Amino acid sequence: MLSTPGMIGMMEWAAANVVNPRLPEGQATVGFEVCVKHVAAAAGGARCTARATLREVVDGRKLLFDVDVVEGDRVIGVGTHQRRVVDVRG
Repeated sequence: MLSTPGMIGMMEWAAANVVNPRLPEGQATVGFEVCVKHVAAAAGGARCTARATLREVVDGRKLLFDVDVVEGDRVIGVGTHQRRVVDVRG
């Protein structure tokens, strides 16, 4: 079974992977808001895919994503996720 926390983790990971490879050295993103619905069950062993699309960038630092998790053609979860670009240099 795909738990709701597991689904959210997949969504956050997908969103981070959209932008993290494009960030300058010394920067990363952190999630700060998740607004999702877990709309269907996924049985154990199901192959689920998380997808994220960057919808908006505010002030060059605040990133808004549309996110979902699907199992084939079935939507398992859907919503939005926000991340912020942060400096990680020590």
